[in-house]
Amino acid sequence: MSLRFQADADLNQVIVLGLLRREPAVDFKTATEADLEGVPDPDVLALAAAEGRILVSHDLRSMPDHFATFVQTATSPGVFLIPQHLPVAVALEELLLLWSATEPSEWINQIVWLPLT
Repeated sequence: MSLRFQADADLNQVIVLGLLRREPAVDFKTATEADLEGVPDPDVLALAAAEGRILVSHDLRSMPDHFATFVQTATSPGVFLIPQHLPVAVALEELLLLWSATEPSEWINQIVWLPLT
C-alpha cells in the first residue's frame, strides 16, 4: 500500500500540483477537496487520520504541539512538515521518494520535518 497525503490549508498548492504532475498515481487530497479552510488544527489532524492520510503542512509553529496532543489519545498516519523556505523542487523530490520507498506503517504517530537529509 502506498502513502496517501492530505494537504493542510497552508500548504503551497504548487507542491501538490507538481507532485501529481510528476507522478499521477500519488493520492494527494487538496485542502479544498477536504474543505479545510478555517478548520482548527486538531480537527484537521482528526480528518486526515479518519481517512488514513499523512498530513502535509507548512505549519511548523503550532502543528507540532497539536500533533503531540492528538497522538496522546488517537492514532495518526503521520505528519510531514515542510518549511516555507524549502524549494518546491526539493519538497517534490522528498515527497516522491517517501511515497515510492516507504510504507504507511513507518509513519504512524510520527512527525517529520523535510528534508530528511
